[in-house]
Amino acid sequence: MPPIARSKLTAQSQVSVPAAVRRRLGVGPGAVLEWEEQGGAIVVRRAGRYSSEDLHRTLFPKQAPKPKTIEQIKEGRRRYTRKRHARR
Repeated sequence: MPPIARSKLTAQSQVSVPAAVRRRLGVGPGAVLEWEEQGGAIVVRRAGRYSSEDLHRTLFPKQAPKPKTIEQIKEGRRRYTRKRHARR
């Protein structure tokens, strides 16, 4: 797989993130990136600000998530809280 883009390290050990990579990561000024080693390769990703919609798109790229109303979201949260804090 060819690289998406190339960057050059400055004398101050800084690196610019190429526009193509910023677009793919969905980041802009002030964004925090995580650098992780995986099997001898360094992986760069957005730091922990993924929404459930981001996760859904990653796991199921051909399915669009069904929009929920505010009431449906609130009811789901109520059910989850009741279940989690129920006395047994």
